[in-house]
Amino acid sequence: MLESLLMIIAALVLGLGGGYFIRKLIAEAKISSAETAAKKILEEAEQEANSIKREKHLEAKEEAHRLRTEVERENKERRAEIQRMEKRLLQKEETLDRKTANAERKEEDLRRKEEENRVFREQLEQLQQQQLTELERVSGMSSEEAKELLLKRVREEIKHEMLVMVKDMENQAKAEGDKKAREIVTLAIQRCAADHVTESTVSVVSLPNDEMKGRIIGREGRNIRALETLTGIDLIIDDTPEAVIISGFDPIRREVARLSLEKLVSDGRIHPARIEEIVEKTRKEVENQIKEEGERATFEAKVHGIHPELVYLLGKLRFRTSYGQNVLQHSIEVAHLAGIMASELGLDVNFAKRAGLLHDIGKAIDHETEGSHVFIGAEIAKKYKESESIVNAIEAHHGDTDFKTMEAVLIQSADAISAVRPGARRETLEAYIKRLEKLENIADSFDGVEKSYAIHAGREIRIMVKPERIDDYASIQVARDIVKKIESELEYPGQIKVTVIRETRAVDYAK
Repeated sequence: MLESLLMIIAALVLGLGGGYFIRKLIAEAKISSAETAAKKILEEAEQEANSIKREKHLEAKEEAHRLRTEVERENKERRAEIQRMEKRLLQKEETLDRKTANAERKEEDLRRKEEENRVFREQLEQLQQQQLTELERVSGMSSEEAKELLLKRVREEIKHEMLVMVKDMENQAKAEGDKKAREIVTLAIQRCAADHVTESTVSVVSLPNDEMKGRIIGREGRNIRALETLTGIDLIIDDTPEAVIISGFDPIRREVARLSLEKLVSDGRIHPARIEEIVEKTRKEVENQIKEEGERATFEAKVHGIHPELVYLLGKLRFRTSYGQNVLQHSIEVAHLAGIMASELGLDVNFAKRAGLLHDIGKAIDHETEGSHVFIGAEIAKKYKESESIVNAIEAHHGDTDFKTMEAVLIQSADAISAVRPGARRETLEAYIKRLEKLENIADSFDGVEKSYAIHAGREIRIMVKPERIDDYASIQVARDIVKKIESELEYPGQIKVTVIRETRAVDYAK
């Protein structure tokens, strides 16, 4: 057993020794292989490093060469620029030297001329003194006395010239003022055109038949008396077919009577109680209409802040006429005209419009109160706290008192423009017909005229001429001759258009 154990131990020792020897051999082989690989890697790394070194060395050389080339080029350019700058500096120095030399020569010339001038001034002063002494001896006056005499004459001449100049300027200013005033008035008329309704002191109510007249009169005339008593107007029932004439001086009463009669005729029930009911109802409607017309006038004229009673009085002017011109429309037109002229002249436009709208306010009650409408209107304006300037404009618009403001002058001018412009106020029918006949007679008096027609209320005349006697060129001359004769023989508003017509007709018949 011991032997076995020894044999096992010996086997183990041998196994260990053999394993160690084998491992040593294997390790040495691996180490040798690793060293060989390491050497190979080192050699390859060294070769690669040498290659990179050579490449970097070449790149560095190329970069250095490039930088050296750029530096040399920049240096060359800088040297060239420096040379150019030096050349310009040399040229400037030469130019400056020449200018300095010229300045020195000029300075020397100036010094020489100043010296000559000084000597000349001294000689001139000596001569002036000698002349002054000789003049004082000859004239017997001192220099101060002669100077005073000369200044006196100069002042007189200047004064005369100033007076002449002032006179010329006054004439020129007056001419320009007249021209400007005409332009302003023309502009105001052009920009304001109001419609006017020609009215009178009577109204006509149409009836469906003549039998209605008997119903209006009533039994023993009680219906017509009731209507006349309630309205304060006169009913004229004559032979005029199917019509009743309402006559009265008060336009509002006349309007109430007209509307009431129209309602009664339309309703058919005509008796005193019904008449009283209709008249009362109509009177309230007319009062409402008066208020509306007053408010419309203030709105149209763009005048605000007027007392309600003044607005009501303005509305009453809607039923008031002056020579056929509606007073309310006239007042609105005056407000517009005055406002336009005030704007052109730089005056108070709102004040001018307000005064223009109220200037005829007295006509609303002048048939109820004694005195002129100017005085009545001024009192009404004072009563309702209008300013003194407004009151003065109302008082002065017919020249009854002096003007206190420029706007008051404009109110008078606007009132005259509105009243006298063509078409504003009614002309009589007889004068109108005579003017048309005269116009046609003038045209018919020319040789070759076949027939003439006055149309458009006498604003145009059309003339037919005989084509076999007057050709196209002669018709132009006929028109001019007729115009000249109308201008010399007729008085008319605005302008009259003359149209000459030459017509040639060719007629044939188909058979």
